[in-house]
Amino acid sequence: MNLPKIPLADWIESLEAWLEAHFDPFFKFIRMIVGETVNGLDTALNWFPALVLILLFTIIAWSIGKWRMALFTLIGLLIIENLGLWSQTMQTLALVLTSAFISVLIGVPVGILCARYGSFQKIVTPLLDFMQTMPAFVYLLPAVTFFSLGVVPGVISSIIFAIPPTIRLTNLGIRQVPEELVEAADAFGSTPLQKLIKLQLPIAMPTIMAGINQTIMLSLSMVVIASMIGAQGVGAYVYRAVTQGNTGVGFEAGLAIVILAIILDRLTQQVIRKSKSV
Repeated sequence: MNLPKIPLADWIESLEAWLEAHFDPFFKFIRMIVGETVNGLDTALNWFPALVLILLFTIIAWSIGKWRMALFTLIGLLIIENLGLWSQTMQTLALVLTSAFISVLIGVPVGILCARYGSFQKIVTPLLDFMQTMPAFVYLLPAVTFFSLGVVPGVISSIIFAIPPTIRLTNLGIRQVPEELVEAADAFGSTPLQKLIKLQLPIAMPTIMAGINQTIMLSLSMVVIASMIGAQGVGAYVYRAVTQGNTGVGFEAGLAIVILAIILDRLTQQVIRKSKSV
């Protein structure tokens, strides 16, 4: 077939240039907010002595989970400190927490709208499919264009990559609320807001928390990719080890990421179990 090629690349680059020309103040505002958030968390986490934070995280793990979770948290964080990667791990944690928080802040309301309006869900679902299937590296290009190098484009890329589970499972959780309970709330004269806050969200909370858990894990999976555009943390060590062929350093940094991922995953899993038992 000798058909002319669709100039898709030219269209995308033209759109990118138009957005950069007309929305640059908006992008600068986003860069300032996200950058200050990550830097503030990083400063706060690194202000405390490592042993104090290790003890605090162990107590949190004990209060949320069981003694095995607390023991793993204690040993795992002590290993990270022993490897000399504590400061970098806290930088990574700041990036992940910021990405996850913004994803939840946006994702839960969007999921609620999807559950309430079927037409809105039909629009959002293809976008979520696109966001989840597009290679994560592709998100780095517009992120760097709009937000320059550093931690901010890393956070933005992580949000785009990690937000779909929160939206999908918030929508699913609300839609799975038994219809007879919704009808009973309507019969008692509940307003839509009362029905959402007092009935639908509490029942859907385990499903929503499962989506948040997946969002946190996906944000953490973007750590190494984000280091390619200047984001600091353990991911930068992994990326540097790959480029230099330093297997030992790469394994140490990878182990720190694995420990952090297991701790965050197990803690959120315990929250999910407790929300189911309420």
